Amino acid sequence: MHIQEWLETIPAVSVYLLVGLVIGLESLGVPLPGEIILVSAALLASQQGHIDPVVLGACAIAGAIVGDSIGYAIGRRGGKPLLERLGRRFPKHFGPQHVALAERSFEKWGMWAVFFGRFVALLRIFAGPLAGVLRMPYWKFLIANVLGGILWAGGTTAVIYTVGVVAEPWLKRFSWLALVAALLIGLAVTLVLRARMRKAAAAARESESAPAPAPAAVSD
Repeated sequence: MHIQEWLETIPAVSVYLLVGLVIGLESLGVPLPGEIILVSAALLASQQGHIDPVVLGACAIAGAIVGDSIGYAIGRRGGKPLLERLGRRFPKHFGPQHVALAERSFEKWGMWAVFFGRFVALLRIFAGPLAGVLRMPYWKFLIANVLGGILWAGGTTAVIYTVGVVAEPWLKRFSWLALVAALLIGLAVTLVLRARMRKAAAAARESESAPAPAPAAVSD
């Protein structure tokens, strides 16, 4: 059964709680399809009057902010060993190449990696725990977390809801085109992320294997 069809069978309150819970768990580091759940629920809200898009967006925002904050606390407490344990348990999501890409993003962008990470599936899982592991000041993390959560969760809900209301008749007639477009976009994003992860992992290996520079000679 499709996610949207399943969501139609449960009460509105359960939809709100489910969206907040899944997004919250994904944000604290559990690899769950938070974006798929949110998009499906927003589309459902555009077609079913009993689901309020404002309440839905608020629950998604709350789940994103709270989940990321818990992930930060877990990462700050667990440190690097936490990432190693997650890598052994979820190698497809927390493997060395994933960690290398996320760490490079944080080193380059700092708190902006938390903000923009909301819009990238891989970084959305990593942002909270990795910010804690890297000891990012909490006030910086909180600002980026709140702003990113509001823009991503609230913006996604608003955009998908509006598109669903406007395009529902067209999508019913040409749903297969929408499916093909979604598959192509998803494939392209996956290929780009995999290429970046391989590059980040190779760079990390080179930096580890590079010999340390020789000490400069001291002149008399």
